[in-house]
Parts: sequence; structure tokens; C-alpha cells
Amino acid sequence: MFIGEYQHSLDEKGRLAMPVKFRARMAGGAVVTKGLDNCLSVYTTEEWEKLAEKLAALPLTQSASRAFARLMLAGATSVNIDKQGRIVIPGYLREYGELSGTVVVAGLYSRVEIWNQDNWKTYKGKTEGDASVIAEELENLGI
Repeated sequence: MFIGEYQHSLDEKGRLAMPVKFRARMAGGAVVTKGLDNCLSVYTTEEWEKLAEKLAALPLTQSASRAFARLMLAGATSVNIDKQGRIVIPGYLREYGELSGTVVVAGLYSRVEIWNQDNWKTYKGKTEGDASVIAEELENLGI
């Protein structure tokens, strides 16, 4: 399980040290892809396979299904953790996520998100300000 919020530095070669608590779970490899809200999503290989199967099963006749599958699948790349606990994020994903310097690595149970520090601060502030409204909406989902 991935939980918590961490700040890490992304170097000029696109290397990012993953939080120590996340490394063992990613030892078998991971997949980084374009996420929602201009962040990147990181999945273990096992979690990625489950998601990719669902995406591949979406109906081709619906434009929203095609668009979402393209975003997630075509934007994905496999990564391995090196001996220093780092992954390499390719340039096109760094550009998509507006990543450089210090970034935020957030654990979201079955996946990890990587955020531009300023974008995370803005998103987090808005979400925290809307927490009561969000909680009421989630009640309809049984949460």
C-alpha cells in the first residue's frame, strides 16, 4: 500500500528517488503514465496489468473511451528502480507534468502520483477547502 506525501528532487537527467517506503513494492518494476490533473501516475506492474486490461476492454465506439485509453496507454512507460532507489522519468512525461526541481510524490493506496510542487499546493488547497462538499458527494457512492 502506498500512502503519504513526500518531497523529492528530480535531477536534470529525469531521475527521481522514490520514497524508501515505496521501493520494496516497486522492486518488480513499475509503469509511469500521464495521470489526471496534470500529474503522473505510477503503478506497480501488477496494478498496471489490471488497469490496462480494463482500458483495453473499453468500447472503441465511444470517443471518451478511446481518448482515455490513449491518454493512459500511449503515455505509459515501464521503469525500474536503480540501486539508489530512483526511476527515470522520460522527457515527454516530465513536460506533461511540468516537472523539474522539487516534486511531490503522493501515495494513493494502489498507485503513486508525482506532481509539480506548485500545482500540488494549489490542488491540495482547493481540495482541502472543498472537503465538506466532496464528502457529501461521496456519500452517494457509499463512502
